[in-house]
Amino acid sequence: MLAYIIRRILIMVPTLVAISAIVFIIIQLPPGDYLTTMIEELKSRGENVTEEQIKFLKDTYGLDESPFQQYLHWLYGLVQGDLGYSFEFNLPVAKVIGDRIVLSFIVSFATVIFTYLVAFPIGIYSATHQYSWGDYGLTFVGFLGLATPSFLLALVMLYFANVLFGISIGGLMDPEYIDQPMSWEKFRSVLSHIWIPVLVIGTSGTAGMIRRLRANLLDELQKQYVVTGRAKGLPPGRLLVKYPLRMALNPFIADIGNLLPGLISGAAIVSVVMSLPTNGPMLLQALRSQDMYLAGSFLMIEASLIVIGVFVSDLALAALDPRIRLFGGTTRRSEEHTSELQSLAYLVCRLLLEKK
Repeated sequence: MLAYIIRRILIMVPTLVAISAIVFIIIQLPPGDYLTTMIEELKSRGENVTEEQIKFLKDTYGLDESPFQQYLHWLYGLVQGDLGYSFEFNLPVAKVIGDRIVLSFIVSFATVIFTYLVAFPIGIYSATHQYSWGDYGLTFVGFLGLATPSFLLALVMLYFANVLFGISIGGLMDPEYIDQPMSWEKFRSVLSHIWIPVLVIGTSGTAGMIRRLRANLLDELQKQYVVTGRAKGLPPGRLLVKYPLRMALNPFIADIGNLLPGLISGAAIVSVVMSLPTNGPMLLQALRSQDMYLAGSFLMIEASLIVIGVFVSDLALAALDPRIRLFGGTTRRSEEHTSELQSLAYLVCRLLLEKK
């Protein structure tokens, strides 16, 4: 186990380096750069931009270097914990995204808790009461949740809240706390506003999880070991929780790799519709303005969380399901060698018997 962990950690290092190169290439693919966008905006206002000004701006933003030198400079900063400098905000990236990462984490973590608390009881009930009226009703609601886009549900809720109650449910806090450092009062304001975006963002994920859990659990409940346990008189609750439910959780444990980056990125489109101060709208703006260090830092953080999440999910799957072996290749080779030795022993015995 320890050797497996060490080997996986060593593999993660070149993986992250390769991901950083791919991220930087993707950011550089669109023609032009932030300076080009900035010059075009100045010209659209009727301002003249001289060659001296362009050279000064290139020197200021480090855009006079080759792309490879810019990548090495950015990678060296990442190793030291420096995410780079945001051209648009004229601030270090860490200061720009710091507060937004906290808010994105709060929203996404609350959404995950809401999804699991709602989806698991409903999924278990639908699987254990197959083809009942409750199963049909919950299935219908689940299909509605899957078919309704999150941004459309956000627009509908915004409209009805304004028309029926005359209130605005956009934003994530009271106006006086916007652009203020995190405090206990600001945190309480966030908690009082958070239930609406959590409901909007979590609806689709909850519906999908209900369907997956129901299908996985139904597949396990039809296997022979469940029938045998039921025939031996095991209590239904114990029989359900100890074996079928445990095996049905494998896909959800494997999704940890996708869950961790979601805690940071959040739902970008819903955040734009509901004016949520999370990372999603800022990432979209950074990509539009070609603020490469800001956009690259967002993408790199999410890619790193995916790599870490996959590693954590592998360890969790091995602990949850004893059928999973971390050294499957070694085990298969041992089994193949054992089979070959058995065949060789059989041939030797047969030859000896024929000689007799």
